[in-house]
Amino acid sequence: MSDILVSSADGITTLAFNRPDKKNAITAAMYAALADALEAADKDAAIRAVLITGTPGCFTAGNDLQDFLANPPRGNDSPVARFLRAISTARKPLVAAVTGVAVGVGTTMLLHCDLVYAAKSARLSLPFVNLALVPEAASSLLLPRTIGNRRAAELLLMGEPIEAEKAAAWGLINAAVDDDALAETALKAARKLAAKAPQALALSKQLMKASPEEIAAQMQAEMVHFSAQLQSAEAREAMTAFFEKRPPKFG
Repeated sequence: MSDILVSSADGITTLAFNRPDKKNAITAAMYAALADALEAADKDAAIRAVLITGTPGCFTAGNDLQDFLANPPRGNDSPVARFLRAISTARKPLVAAVTGVAVGVGTTMLLHCDLVYAAKSARLSLPFVNLALVPEAASSLLLPRTIGNRRAAELLLMGEPIEAEKAAAWGLINAAVDDDALAETALKAARKLAAKAPQALALSKQLMKASPEEIAAQMQAEMVHFSAQLQSAEAREAMTAFFEKRPPKFG
């Protein structure tokens, strides 16, 4: 069975992470599948909204580090770059339903979604600095704009998880809901969006968003530093420590 499940019904395309044995950690192949599905949904006039979800108890643990190190992103045609471009430029409204953990890109991708609901048990984190890396997905631009500089610094510099109710209070997500109500809450929102005038919806979304050029430029700037850090002694120590389950030692 695919690690990304794609289905469409009633004008809604649903993308579901489906690698629960690895906490839905994302591989290059999964990024490619997500990019393909988002691009297809944007071109399909019958699709009015996209719903992104995970498995019970887990949204995604972020990048599969072993796969990521074996297949680092190179250039604008890499699976990661294609996915980030697709989600950041999507014309159709995007709804996310977050349960369990949303680590790294599992949280930064939410900044490109229009409506985000999380189970009260969910925990969101951006541990890039903990791995001696830098933010991606234009989160260094969008996160301060969304929740303010001080709160963004807490998430990006400390790298510690926050609970869904705190994320909702900060405005990072729309609402934290009871775990057993999450799926229906997100689907109900997607159905409401799918019933609205599609052109008006797309134009309204476009008017609210930062310019695509600005986001693309920030992503490119992040990728330059991300790629350099990925090759650094800091990152080698951080990731070795991660796999060895010990604190890193930075000289």
